[in-house]
Amino acid sequence: MFKTYNPKEIPTKDFHEVMLGCVAPRPIAWASTIDAEGNVNLSPFSFFNVFGSKPPTAIFCPSRRVRDNTTKHTLANAEEMKECVINIANYDISHQMVLSSTEYPEGVNEFEKTGLTMAPSVMVKPPRVFESPAQLECKVKQIIHLGMEGGAGNLIICEIVCIHVNENVLDEKGHIDPFKMDQVARLGFTWYTRANKGLFKIPNPGVKLNIGFDGVPEHIRHSKYLTGNEIALLAGVENLPSAEEVEAEKNSPAVKAIHHKCTGNNEELQMELHQLAKFLLSEGKTDEAWRVLLAG
Repeated sequence: MFKTYNPKEIPTKDFHEVMLGCVAPRPIAWASTIDAEGNVNLSPFSFFNVFGSKPPTAIFCPSRRVRDNTTKHTLANAEEMKECVINIANYDISHQMVLSSTEYPEGVNEFEKTGLTMAPSVMVKPPRVFESPAQLECKVKQIIHLGMEGGAGNLIICEIVCIHVNENVLDEKGHIDPFKMDQVARLGFTWYTRANKGLFKIPNPGVKLNIGFDGVPEHIRHSKYLTGNEIALLAGVENLPSAEEVEAEKNSPAVKAIHHKCTGNNEELQMELHQLAKFLLSEGKTDEAWRVLLAG
């Protein structure tokens, strides 16, 4: 038996979810663009692939939002400036990539919100993601609007004018090693897959604004013990815990035991609290991790 879905008979959102569950995993175009005033935008799109190598062509598709039929900053910038960089996301920066999908207001720099580094491009104006293992500098050749209703795609057809590949992901013959590259791809809902270890989940930031990396206190943002993915989880919250919540956490048995163990040794105290926060983040307890980190 099969369940049949007709796009003319069910809401666009429901058909969209079925379609994405079927056509997967999908590579991700993590597109950096710039507007005429120099405002930088960074956003991921999983309607993406390459098509031909002479000329080398990449196509990605920022769709109109289903809920309100609005378009994205990436599309406006590509139409205006005719340039972009498609950055490849691997597992080590996958949570920062998803964080950049947050719908920040126009003019907000997603590089700052995700804690990523802007690297100058060679042949186009938009910056590259320095932490990305590979970046495709592109000239926009054509944009095809597939419709004007919510959910309609906009095909951005690009010519790849140069590619930068981090030497750390190359094998001894100079070829890209898929195990070292460890790209991520999108499936349905919050599911992703990585090239060398399979499925995992990343929470979707949705439409609510988060604090971003620039809202994370500096001693946490530059932690020696937390990864970029873990800090991205922390940066995805809407608000920090209240002073009352942090004070209550200081009196929890686990935190009191750490403070007692590390009396007079601030470096050891930070390590112990950050290691506890790492464990809580792995359990999906982001709010509790925040309280522990601030209880130091």
